[in-house]
Amino acid sequence: MKQKKLTDSGLEKVIEIKGLYKSFGSFDVLKGVELDLFKGENLVVLGKSGTGKSVLIKIISGLLTPDAGEVLVLNKYVERISYRELLELRLKVGFSFQNSALYDSMTVAENLKFPLVRNQRNLSKGEVNRAVEEVLDSVGLLQTINQMPSELSGGQRKRIGIARTLILQPEIMLYDEPTAGLDPITCLEINNLINEVQERFHTSSIIITHDLTCAKAVGNRVTILLDGKFERQGTFDEVFITEDERVKPFYDYNFIQ
Repeated sequence: MKQKKLTDSGLEKVIEIKGLYKSFGSFDVLKGVELDLFKGENLVVLGKSGTGKSVLIKIISGLLTPDAGEVLVLNKYVERISYRELLELRLKVGFSFQNSALYDSMTVAENLKFPLVRNQRNLSKGEVNRAVEEVLDSVGLLQTINQMPSELSGGQRKRIGIARTLILQPEIMLYDEPTAGLDPITCLEINNLINEVQERFHTSSIIITHDLTCAKAVGNRVTILLDGKFERQGTFDEVFITEDERVKPFYDYNFIQ
C-alpha cells in the first residue's frame, strides 16, 4: 500500500498545541501534549483505549477545557475566546462523530438541512436544497436523500455523518474512529472518502483511529500517543519500524495473525 506523504516545510499551521494537560480526578490523561496540524494535511492519531485521543479532539473543538496548556486553532486560542467566538470557530471545524450522530426521526435530507439552516439563515430554500444535493453527491449517496437513517447501512450512515459536517464547508475535519465497527470493504470506502474530502474540499484533518490500515491509507503523517504524550511522529513506516515494546503491539494486533 502506497503511503501518503506531505512535507511540512513552509506550510501554515492550522492547529498548534503546546503543553496540554488534562486529568479526570486522579487520572492523568494528557501530560504535556505538543502537536501541530499543517494546512492541507491528514494527521492520524493512534493510541490505546483510554489514552486520551478523543479527549484531545474534544479539547480542540472546545467541548472540554484543558487543565493547562495552549490550543491555537485557526489563530484563535480556544481556552481564551468568548462563547460566541467559540461558536463561530466551531463552524470552521467539522466533527465527525464515531456513531455518525444522525437524528433518527429525520430523513437524510432533513439531517443535512438542519445545521445549514440553523447557521446560515440567509439562504433560500433552493440554495439549501442544492447544497444538500451537492454534498450528498460528493459522498456518493445522492440516492439516499429521502431515506431514514434506519434504512441505511453502517457505512452509509458514516458517509452521511461526514456529509452533514461538510455542508458547512469547514476548514478542519476531526474524525473520531471513522472505520469503527465496519466491515473491511466498507472501511476501504471510508478511507477513500477521507482522502477525497482532503483533495476536493482542501481540508486539514485529524483522524483518531485504532485501524492501522486506515492510518496507512489516509495519513500524510502518523503520531502515537504513549503515556500521555506524543512520543513518535512521522510517516507510517517511520513510526512502526521500531523495536519499542510500547509500539509493536499496535502493529502486531492489526497485521499479524
